Amino acid sequence: MKNASQRLTINHLLEINAWCKMNMMNAIKRILSGWKYALVVIILAVLAVMVIDLNARLVEWRELTAVHDKVSAEYESLQNTQGAYQTQIAYATSESGVREWAYESGHWVREGEVLVVPVSPGESEPEKTATPTPTPTPVQNWQLWWSLFIDPLP
Repeated sequence: MKNASQRLTINHLLEINAWCKMNMMNAIKRILSGWKYALVVIILAVLAVMVIDLNARLVEWRELTAVHDKVSAEYESLQNTQGAYQTQIAYATSESGVREWAYESGHWVREGEVLVVPVSPGESEPEKTATPTPTPTPVQNWQLWWSLFIDPLP
């Protein structure tokens, strides 16, 4: 009987050992699944931060693209203006340009020519009419807030 009680005790000990191992494995699995969950949460948080940063960069890129387009158009306009001015300078420094200015605007004459300036008999200054300045219409506070929240952006 001593053998049987020892066997029972050993069997019980083996069962207890197996039960402890099983519980330890379950506890380790729970801990690991907790770590996996935490890792997934951390990865999702990092991805969310990256998406928010990407969105901010895209907004800034759109704004910079709009500014670039505006500046490019202004640069093109200034290039065209510069070309027109260079053409005017080239004509003004040419002999035909100087001659035209001398006869039309400078009132110069060559030797043997007589300068004739027609004068109209009734030259009077045109009447100056006062243009009324528009008065701004007062805007109510609720209209201002309404336009801020409801009206679309320009």
